[in-house]
Amino acid sequence: MATDAVERKSADQPAQTASPSAEENSQVLFTRPQRELLLRTLILGLICLVSFSIRLFSVLRFESIIHEFDPWFNFRSTRVLVGEGSYKFWNWFDSRSWYPLGRIVGGTVYPGIMYTAAFMYNVLHFVGLKVNIRDVCVLTAPVFSAFTALSAYALTKEASDDAAGIVAAAIMAIVPGYISRSVAGSYDNEGVAITAMIFCFYLWTKSVNTGSLFWSGLTTLSYLYMVACWGGYIFLINLIPIYVLVMLFSGRYSHRLYVAYNTFYVLGTLLSMQIRFVGFNAVTTSEHLGAFGTFGLLNLYCVKNWVQSFTGPRVFKAFVRWLVFLAMSLTGSIVVLAFVTGNGGGMTGRIRTFLDPTYASKHIPIIASVSEHQPTSWGSYFFDLHITVYLMPIGLYFCFKKLTDGNMFLITYGTFAIYFSGVMIRIMLVLAPAASMLSAIGISETLKFAMRSLQADDDDEDLSMRVANPSAEEAKSQQSGPVAFCLCVGACVLLFQYVRHAIWATSEAYSSPSIVLSAKGRDGERIFFDDYRAGYYWLRQNTPDDAKIMSWWDYGYQISGMGNRTVIVDNNTWNNTHIATVGKAMNSPEDVSYKIARKLDVDYVLVVFGGVVGYSSDDINKFLWMVRISASVDKSVNEKDYMTSYGGYTVDDSAGKALTNSLMYKMCYYRFGDMARDPRGAFDRVRQTVVKDASSIKLKYFEEAFTSENWIVRIYRVKKPNARGWV
Repeated sequence: MATDAVERKSADQPAQTASPSAEENSQVLFTRPQRELLLRTLILGLICLVSFSIRLFSVLRFESIIHEFDPWFNFRSTRVLVGEGSYKFWNWFDSRSWYPLGRIVGGTVYPGIMYTAAFMYNVLHFVGLKVNIRDVCVLTAPVFSAFTALSAYALTKEASDDAAGIVAAAIMAIVPGYISRSVAGSYDNEGVAITAMIFCFYLWTKSVNTGSLFWSGLTTLSYLYMVACWGGYIFLINLIPIYVLVMLFSGRYSHRLYVAYNTFYVLGTLLSMQIRFVGFNAVTTSEHLGAFGTFGLLNLYCVKNWVQSFTGPRVFKAFVRWLVFLAMSLTGSIVVLAFVTGNGGGMTGRIRTFLDPTYASKHIPIIASVSEHQPTSWGSYFFDLHITVYLMPIGLYFCFKKLTDGNMFLITYGTFAIYFSGVMIRIMLVLAPAASMLSAIGISETLKFAMRSLQADDDDEDLSMRVANPSAEEAKSQQSGPVAFCLCVGACVLLFQYVRHAIWATSEAYSSPSIVLSAKGRDGERIFFDDYRAGYYWLRQNTPDDAKIMSWWDYGYQISGMGNRTVIVDNNTWNNTHIATVGKAMNSPEDVSYKIARKLDVDYVLVVFGGVVGYSSDDINKFLWMVRISASVDKSVNEKDYMTSYGGYTVDDSAGKALTNSLMYKMCYYRFGDMARDPRGAFDRVRQTVVKDASSIKLKYFEEAFTSENWIVRIYRVKKPNARGWV
């Protein structure tokens, strides 16, 4: 019996030895590459979740509402697309804008964001989620911010490696410069266009690295989506040719580059022409000339290499001479013919401003009047980019240290984005992805160096050196160890501060809708000012359906969207003369303004005034732009008449006579002296001064119809003449 037990035990022994342990089973089920893939997927998923969640402060603090000004037009257009279909959308004549001109919407918009939201809306309804189109529009930008983080990961990985790509995705997910245009409710073109741009850059880099027609074709499709979404595609169609030129002149030409660019330019141009707002501009305007010139130069370079491969030096030299002469003659002929026939394709004012930062202020005041078109201050760089301002140079250093085709593209992208962001603060949105990716490379490479220095296990060569010379190895560890440790701790501290700043900037600076203002009282309690919506609601409920509203162009989209009334001008700003006419009505004496209002068939005039509560973005602070824009059309308007004797701009006793006689001044300060809440009298909290003769302001041709609770929105009715022609 004992022998049988021993035999059974010994027979069982090999079976126990052969059975794998739990750890071995896990290793069989998940190899190291599989575990890395699983971990990478989990990290990227969490990054996407954070990217989406951090943009929801506005919804949680206020409500699900469209922000700013331009998004309201996009929202109106999306409702038409969803409710009435594509045919109606493309042929929609918006009679509630630019009265009496109107606007043909289908040919004057970039429809990408509208079709994106409509697609999401239809998919959600198809699966049974009956959501409102407004909520889809509100959450479109946060959803696409997650895709942007993934695109930043893919592009950085293609240029560097996985580690840098993950860091880039994490930085990109919360960088304030991008969050400013992608919070919930910011239903603007850039919310989806930045995703398209970064993804297009990734596909472009992939096509250059592989020389594949497949990847080049996908690049053109992504470029088409970018063109459909935003006019900023001009940056993309010029950056890629510049990169091609950099590659040529740096001696990095390859067949892969030739295939990638020729496919991109030919197919991309043909596809972009299908967008009605672009059309033949893709081949006739100056903004696209650089891409065409690079296309020709690249093919000439390829022909030169082909001829050189089977000819001698003498024949080749003559061929090059004739090739250069032919190229210059052809280029000169095209330029002369274009200008003679009047098809020179002059640059737009915004493009000229990029090349000459003083151009807009000198020639096109309507462009210079927009706050996002102003030059960027140093404080804005730190506020919108934080530590990436300092980490970008480190990333550039590592890119130069290890030059690849992908790194060359990031260098080119970052360099030009830095320049253009200095010209116009709006381009901070384009710089933010470049800063995130370059900073990620800098952080990743620095931490790799530090971690290698802290590794406990050394290779065989280090082991033999340590045995042979222990004192030298000990000295080496003492030198590199503390430095590496400090680098790791410093990087963690900087990244922690970056996260704190990003959360604060998002919650406090970029999550407040322009139509619902908020402030904190002395006790720290948040106070809300809902004057905008109250004013627009009053228009909707208390004015005829065909009433025409005159206001400064900033509020046109919101009046059309929320007030559902016809406006004289709006944020499209396509007709400078029409806007100048409204500006003339605002800066003229009341009798002159009344004639202009009657000529434009205006029923109500809306002004925004912040002197009571200290709201600085009011019409008095914008008044000089009304003067300058109208002066660009009507030379009888002189800015100096609205200034003080010493050249200043104020509303106190020294205010210019033309200013105090203007309709805007009277409408803002009408009855202001009678309701003054300050012991100093008619004290303007924005201008920090007592207003001149506020109690004596009278109106003859206009009458007050509505003033909001905090006096931010004021609406005046235009009096009608009686049978004898008197008011």
